[in-house]
Amino acid sequence: MAHSKSRAADGKITYPPGVKEISSNISKEEMVRRLKMVVKTFMDMDQDSEEEKELYLNLALHLASDFFLKHPDKDVRLLVACCLADIFRIYAPEAPYTSPDKLKVTSPYTSPDNNGHNQKVHMHMVDLMSSIVCEGDSVSQELLDTVLVNLVPAHKNLNKQAYDLAKALLKRTAQAIEPYITNFFNLVLMLGKTSVSDLSEHVFDLILELYNIDSHLLLSVLPQLEFKLKSNDNDERLQVVKLLAKMFGAKDSELAAQNKPLWQCYLGRFNDIHVPIRLECVKFASHCLMNHPDLAKDLTEFLKVRSHDPEEAIRHDVIVSIVTAAKKDLTLVNDALLNFVKERTLDKRWRVRKEAMMGLAQIYKKYSLQGEGGKEAANQISWIKDKLLHIYYQNSIDDRLLVERIFAQYMVPHNLETTERMKCLYYLYATLDTNAVKALNEMWKCQNMLRHHVKDLLDLVKQPKSDAGSKAVFAKVMVITRNLPDPGKAQDFVKKLAQVLDDDERIRNQLETLVSPACSCKQAQVCVRDITKKLGSPKQPSNPFLEMVKFLLERIAPVHIDTESISALVKQVNKSIDGTAEDDEEGVPTEQAIRAGLELLKVLSFTHPVSFHSAETFESLLGCLKMDDEKVAEAALQIFKNTGSKMEESFPHIKSVLLPVLQTKAKRGPPRQAKYAIHCIHAMFTHRDTHFAQIFEPLHKGLDLEDLDQLITPLTTLGHLALLAPEQFAAPLKSLVANFIVKDLLMSDRIPGKKTTKLWVPDDEVSSETLAKIQGIKLMVRWLLGVKNTLSKSGNSTLRMLTAILHSDGDLTEQGKMGKPDMSRLRLAAACALLKLAQEPCYHEIITLEQYQLCALVINDECYQVRQGFAQKLHKGLCRLRLPLEYLAVFALCAKDPVKERRAHARQCLVKNITIRREYLKQHAAVSEKLFSLLPEYVVPYAIHLLVHDPDYIKVQDIEQLKDIKESLWFILEIIMSKNENNSHAFIRKMVENIKQTKDAQAPTDAKINEKLYTVCDVAMNIIISKSTTYSLESPKDPVLPTRYFTKPDKNFSNTKNYLPPEMKSFFTPGKPKAANVLGAVNKPLASAGKPIQSKASRMETASNEDSTSNPSSPQRTKTSVSNLDKPRGRKRGAASSNLDDNPSPKPKRGRKKAAAVDPEDQWGEESRLGDAQTEDEQNSPPKKGRRGRSTKAAPANQETPAKGRGRGRKKATPPPEEEDEGGEEEEEEEEEEEENMDSGSVAAQLFSGLSRYVRSGSSPISGGATQGHSEICPEATPALSWLCA
Repeated sequence: MAHSKSRAADGKITYPPGVKEISSNISKEEMVRRLKMVVKTFMDMDQDSEEEKELYLNLALHLASDFFLKHPDKDVRLLVACCLADIFRIYAPEAPYTSPDKLKVTSPYTSPDNNGHNQKVHMHMVDLMSSIVCEGDSVSQELLDTVLVNLVPAHKNLNKQAYDLAKALLKRTAQAIEPYITNFFNLVLMLGKTSVSDLSEHVFDLILELYNIDSHLLLSVLPQLEFKLKSNDNDERLQVVKLLAKMFGAKDSELAAQNKPLWQCYLGRFNDIHVPIRLECVKFASHCLMNHPDLAKDLTEFLKVRSHDPEEAIRHDVIVSIVTAAKKDLTLVNDALLNFVKERTLDKRWRVRKEAMMGLAQIYKKYSLQGEGGKEAANQISWIKDKLLHIYYQNSIDDRLLVERIFAQYMVPHNLETTERMKCLYYLYATLDTNAVKALNEMWKCQNMLRHHVKDLLDLVKQPKSDAGSKAVFAKVMVITRNLPDPGKAQDFVKKLAQVLDDDERIRNQLETLVSPACSCKQAQVCVRDITKKLGSPKQPSNPFLEMVKFLLERIAPVHIDTESISALVKQVNKSIDGTAEDDEEGVPTEQAIRAGLELLKVLSFTHPVSFHSAETFESLLGCLKMDDEKVAEAALQIFKNTGSKMEESFPHIKSVLLPVLQTKAKRGPPRQAKYAIHCIHAMFTHRDTHFAQIFEPLHKGLDLEDLDQLITPLTTLGHLALLAPEQFAAPLKSLVANFIVKDLLMSDRIPGKKTTKLWVPDDEVSSETLAKIQGIKLMVRWLLGVKNTLSKSGNSTLRMLTAILHSDGDLTEQGKMGKPDMSRLRLAAACALLKLAQEPCYHEIITLEQYQLCALVINDECYQVRQGFAQKLHKGLCRLRLPLEYLAVFALCAKDPVKERRAHARQCLVKNITIRREYLKQHAAVSEKLFSLLPEYVVPYAIHLLVHDPDYIKVQDIEQLKDIKESLWFILEIIMSKNENNSHAFIRKMVENIKQTKDAQAPTDAKINEKLYTVCDVAMNIIISKSTTYSLESPKDPVLPTRYFTKPDKNFSNTKNYLPPEMKSFFTPGKPKAANVLGAVNKPLASAGKPIQSKASRMETASNEDSTSNPSSPQRTKTSVSNLDKPRGRKRGAASSNLDDNPSPKPKRGRKKAAAVDPEDQWGEESRLGDAQTEDEQNSPPKKGRRGRSTKAAPANQETPAKGRGRGRKKATPPPEEEDEGGEEEEEEEEEEEENMDSGSVAAQLFSGLSRYVRSGSSPISGGATQGHSEICPEATPALSWLCA
């Protein structure tokens, strides 16, 4: 070899035979030709050809010069590379290029132009470079850069062949090159020497590529990454997190299992202080869940924390990650992860809520509707449908619109064929929980209501132009606007739409077709498409006006229900009845499916009555009337009532068959069916008087007190006849009420009640006599509501009868035959009857203050179910704005209820009613003159007066009793004072000051009563002063006071005296009142839709002693926080240990037995003998001191007033029993209210349709909010209040 080296040193180049000199002086073509001959020569040489090796050594060195390696022509470079590959083969193991400078020969192998390497060349290159790396003394940084640069993404994408070559080289030389790679990363990562290489800025990209090539290359580098994860540099941590996300999330990666410390360190970054890092971790979660399901357990806890992250984007991406994995395969996510998505449907941010709702909807459609995961997967996510519909209870219009869209696209896809769509709806409805069903019903009702509004707008647009017409159009535009997102912008768009309808007859006709009751689903789709196409513009891709119109069309288009759909739905119900349906396969018991199907049809009969007008549908409903299931028959009757208005004309053959069935049901059917049968006849037939007479006469004559079980249906039927046709049966009804109902039924006890200490028993244990008496009370009330005549003395007599029942604890005869549960039922029936009559102005006027106060005390009845039932009836009447404002003050007495849930319910009722009144005043500026009967602040005088006459308030200066008064007043004032709009605090203060200048109109000469009045006023004043900082400002208006409750202010009398004992000052703690959010922390919004309001203002008008136009405020919407409802209200009263009175002393004898002493004939006859009796006022007045809920018997003259702690004038209210059925008798009235709720023309329904019923969520309450309180969530319903939805 020494000889060879000397020859090489000579510099003379020897070429193969036939090859001339290769230099820059020849053409490219000639150079390529000569190089090909050289390539052939080297290919034919063997390693044993020592002479040839020596001969061509200088040629080998010549070919490695820069001239050839960097030649502009790629063919030249390729041929040179082939030569060099063979040279390495020939001269191995001693390469001719011993100088490190000569190692640059590897660079042309990986240059971007070498995309054309064939497999053989590729192998030669790998062999060449492997030997350089493995056999060289070291790997310089330049050589390492030459190899690693091809792994950088920019180079990798530019030259795939170079990347493959470098990848193959690194795999081949992993063991030899690993120390140099480790040293490079140590210099850059740990020592920060970025100048050692131009690749320093790409270290994280290189680490990822090297890990994917061979993880052994990074054995010593990965611990450095753990160190970098804890760096103080946010950007550096972020880069490492991004790198590790790719490494851990790669499909076949085992890094988490191989390097657990690094994995745990990485999980810690989920709680990093830097938002982008947390965001990156959350995004990684979906890849990890999909590629490594075994790591889901580790991720769950960290995702739970991030689902409450203060950053909206992070909460959003948590949802995206979980939903993405779930859509790929439901088994990849556990129930806990799905629950995180469920929680976020109540997030405070719309973007997060929307993502969560849409994610759940997509999961539901894939695994439940399309059945991709089988029955097990469908069962796992069966709760989604209920949860999505529960969101319809939220107040946000965006939430509700999204629920409607989800229902139409994912739950019951509107593009399904009719039969399949109805089958889907049928089984969905049968499997929804109670509250989801109510939400779905509410959704259809709201959509139907909006259709009516749009139809009204179309009618107004077609009318001739006038000022009145323009005002009517504007009013209707405002109503429609409230049903669209972003009402501020929507108002302008709806105005524009009204103008378009006025100008464009074609669009107007299309919209008329769309809102027509006879519009089919296919027609609706065509109309929507044509309208949007007409209003759209290709030149304006973003058109807010068109988007708003689409929202409106989505809500009003009947995409699910038409005549064909109803027919298909009825057929589906018939299949279940015949036993040919797939109920078992769908997991629904046949009986449940049939009942749910009829309930569904009943609801649709309210919203789509015209769609039922087909002989096939009516004939199927006739078959349902003959079924044994009472609920099915009831639903069928209600459907006939709602849809049969034109049956006589269009379907006479149905009428001839239906009428005898209705008459039979009215006479001998179950009570509820009898009621519906009467209403069917009233709604469907023109000659209803004849049909009513055929029913009334035999029932009237056949009333028999000896068979009480058979008396309930006749009384129910007669009661509804009295309501619907009072004039037709005026004389016999009056005689029936006076003689049979009052004298024979109510004032006589035939069957001794069961002796028990229970205050309430289930419905099936109530005696038939008690049920008959309850129906008798309802008959009286329905008769009075039918006649609505104040000239007759019947109203006064009925009120006296009802208050007598309350006086006597429900035992009207006072013979002691009745059991306590029966007495509780009658007390509740009498109190609810009083509330029913108070909703009619003609009867409200004759209800005395004493009767009102006695009725109010029922809310503190000793029986839990009585308190509960009465509060619900009270709330419903107030929500419909039918009960006068003074009845809202009754809820103040709930502060003393011993059951926390009852106090919470009462507070929610107050919140809801006050919100409803304020919203009504905002939306109806024209009723400002009726403020006295609507403004919530005006409840304060009524509350003060009611507490003055509280039978528990005996000693004027008693501290404990005054503390009770304070708690009761604060129970109402806390909610009213949560908003200080237009200085309403000063208005309330002025109102209380004015009351102190008056006297109690109920007892103006009673010094003790007036002292109580002023003392309660001082309690109220101290509350206002302690809780408000603006009370001392000038009141915006001078408040008016009800003249029925207070005398006119004495201008010559200035009452500045403080009537409170000094000890009371310590009980008024300063602090702002808690804001009362309508959602509250206990329950969802309550029901608030009801009958038309056209006469509501007059209904609640109360006489006043001042100008009734005073308006202390024009309420504005303000943000409020959810207040804590768990705080106990009032004194802590120990729950009674038994149902007996705590007072062991014998019950004092009543001073007079007024109810029993009055002759019924005198009481109800036209010519009552009043001469020997007390005056009417005295007759209507209860004893002064009564137990809560009813009066006690008057004590003898020589008996002292009961001392504090010994009865205190009332029985204590008792907590509810653990397991008791609720009052089923109330179902009948509730059903009537449901019918009223479905009235599409109801103004109250228009206003408050979204503030629907209480929600009993099937899930447990959500625990915790977002981190640091930044991510509020709307509260779920509290399970403890489930009785609210019964």
